[in-house]
Amino acid sequence: MKILVMGTGGIGAFVGAYLQRAGEEVVFCARGAMLHALRKRGLTIGGIREEFTVCPVTATEEPRDYAPYDLILFCVKSYDTESAGRRLIGCLKPEGAVITLQNGIENEHRLSEILGANKVLAGNSRIGAEVKAPGIVHHSSTGFVDIGELDSRDTERVRRFAAVFERAGILGYVVDNFLKARWEKLLGNCCYNVVSTLTRRPLGPLLDDPDTARLMRTLMEEGLSVAHAEGAPVKPEFIDNSLKFARERLRKNRPSTLQDLERGKPLEYDAISGAVIRVARRHGIPVPVTEAMYALLKMLDPAAPPDSAGKPAGG
Repeated sequence: MKILVMGTGGIGAFVGAYLQRAGEEVVFCARGAMLHALRKRGLTIGGIREEFTVCPVTATEEPRDYAPYDLILFCVKSYDTESAGRRLIGCLKPEGAVITLQNGIENEHRLSEILGANKVLAGNSRIGAEVKAPGIVHHSSTGFVDIGELDSRDTERVRRFAAVFERAGILGYVVDNFLKARWEKLLGNCCYNVVSTLTRRPLGPLLDDPDTARLMRTLMEEGLSVAHAEGAPVKPEFIDNSLKFARERLRKNRPSTLQDLERGKPLEYDAISGAVIRVARRHGIPVPVTEAMYALLKMLDPAAPPDSAGKPAGG
């Protein structure tokens, strides 16, 4: 299967490397130092699993160079969804599809408007990965991808793509309720990504401290009330289970938003906290702690101009 990885950060590099190692034809869309390293030395994945290198790899800055594709893994930051999506127009085979592996709950809708609703599948990455140097990725936790149809139907194409991920050893599960899966991911993001970034600490110390642990629980509780108003059947016990899993298995995890802050890159606060706020306002649900986190992240964003650190979440 011919697969494009659109955006070769930690997640895209991890998934693409496993797929290439399993025998798939993978093209990595990258730029700058990452593009140069991929072309020269290939891609090395290390960390909690056995280290391996795929080399040579096919890497390009222009996705059209190797089009058309059977599958595109869309791994860009949420604020780049619109521009990156438009670069993919005409890049899919007639039966091809795009799977989003991004933070937030709004990217699928944007991509559907650009590429067509029948071209977009649901994706959910459960992967802790960080680019340590160009062409070198450290894998710190989990390591699976969940996929499914946006309407949660059981289809032949989902089974076909799922088989590809399974052969590569990175299939989580086939999503049987897209809305539930995306909101569960968002609840984790609006808790772990946000508090870790504002404190500049990995998750372990935050979960050990009773005050920050209470803050993280409150953020999840606010998000859960919004998820229920939106019709997502996330069970209340999800919060306890998620915090327990993070405390036991994700202690060294450094969420992607923290990584972006340390590298001086724009932050995805609007796709995470902002998404919760927008839905909450639509339903008339107060989320004061989430709004406070949004305001702080907005002022911390390296991409924000000095006199105006981004537009309001409702703007």
